[in-house]
Amino acid sequence: MPVLAIIGAGPGLGAAVARRFGRESFSIALISRNQSKLDAMVADLEASGLTARAYTADVRTPAALEDALARAAAELGPVTALQYSPLPSRDYLKPVLDLTPELALEALQFSALGLIHAARAVLPAMREAGSGSILLINGGTSVKARAGFAGTSIAFPAESAYGEMLHDALEDEGVNVRQLVIPGGIPKLQLPNGIDDVADRIWDLHAGAAPFRTMLIPLEEGRE
Repeated sequence: MPVLAIIGAGPGLGAAVARRFGRESFSIALISRNQSKLDAMVADLEASGLTARAYTADVRTPAALEDALARAAAELGPVTALQYSPLPSRDYLKPVLDLTPELALEALQFSALGLIHAARAVLPAMREAGSGSILLINGGTSVKARAGFAGTSIAFPAESAYGEMLHDALEDEGVNVRQLVIPGGIPKLQLPNGIDDVADRIWDLHAGAAPFRTMLIPLEEGRE
């Protein structure tokens, strides 16, 4: 059975993506810092007949993140698809004049370095299988810096650059690395089916042909 690991799993987009992949017979590994929220998500997914497990980890703690992914692979099977979508701290959305070196480093650890650790944990099995996907979910500051969102304006482009390099390095091996940019809060985007439309788009990025970067909507229509 294929396995989806969602890093930064929450009751909104994470749950919607879990349901979407679950309909395709994926087992789901949910990874975040909040055990109680994870347990509630697992209960909901299992009540729908899906296979799901919870693993707590902070993406800023490499050993914990790598251990969570290793336990998921041991219990469910090798990770077939990895979604990296931890929700940035509000501290990373401060104005640039309030940005300290320490906060910038933390934002980079959260976005770019966390992704590097996660990718290195799952890529050996994907490359051996000759298939798999790594899916980055980012806000609009990954492609357009904003002075009022300084932390993500630094960290998201670094994450994007690593993802694009992985895409270029792995595209001939059957491992897809793709990014979905969501320029604004999903409830404000007025999508016909709301968050389920986003989950469908993420499934399409995993299952079909696509360039490295896909914009959910044009950047000028979003607000982040």
